[in-house]
Amino acid sequence: MPDIAARLRQRQPTVSFEFFPPKDAAAQTQLEAAIKELELLRPDFISVTYGASGSTRERTIAATEFIQRRTSVATMGHLTVVGQSRAEIAGALGAYAAAGVRHILALRGDPEGGPSAPWRTHPQGLANATELVRMVKQAGDFTVGVAAFPDAHPERRDFALDARILAEKQAAGAQFAITQLFFGAHKYPELVERARAAGATLPIIPGIMPVTNLGQIERFAALSGAELPPELVASLRAAETPEAVRAIGIAHAAALSRELLAAGAPGLHFFTQNRSKATAEIVRQLEL
Repeated sequence: MPDIAARLRQRQPTVSFEFFPPKDAAAQTQLEAAIKELELLRPDFISVTYGASGSTRERTIAATEFIQRRTSVATMGHLTVVGQSRAEIAGALGAYAAAGVRHILALRGDPEGGPSAPWRTHPQGLANATELVRMVKQAGDFTVGVAAFPDAHPERRDFALDARILAEKQAAGAQFAITQLFFGAHKYPELVERARAAGATLPIIPGIMPVTNLGQIERFAALSGAELPPELVASLRAAETPEAVRAIGIAHAAALSRELLAAGAPGLHFFTQNRSKATAEIVRQLEL
């Protein structure tokens, strides 16, 4: 099975899905059902988000191992530096390697007090994602992805700095990037232009979150710093039923996806929220 970086060179556009680790048996059943349906769409890879606390970290690795074992899809585990020593990060890398996971999305992660809290480096830890990329590459034969920010990192709000950091992550060994969620198609080519000007040549995959619940998407947008287009918000608020909200959200995500592919995006990465129907409907509309 080709790794993700090779896949991006061989097939475009790629399609990939992101899940989070389940908290209990019911959530595990929901995750398994979503994976079963979305695997039929033949994704190029699947990723699983990461929690730095002990129990959440264990669930992440277990979920990643489950997907790696039960599907034929390349599986990527997320890894952050927040709240962890170098030894704990090395332990997580060892667990991923033992599970056969060779792809890592290397992230700094939000501060322990939440996105608006000040960042504090663990006394025995790493300061940022660039240091994590370097550590992962030194630890073994991992393919490494990183984050990119179409709306600027919410902590700094500095587009130029984001572009320079992305170039630094590439120099440290990153082979591709996935963006945070965003809702305006114009933001993607602007991000790519800034990255290329800063010397970052790695493929940048846009991240898409289908809007099926206005309250949920507003919370995610606030956490990530993503700007919600006023016309989209107005349409969603004017919708009289949950079904109408869902239809508007799916239509927007499909249109956004088409515009991104037309702008040269090498693939699409869908944040599924462990559900399959909206994402599957969008991918089928796109005929990817």
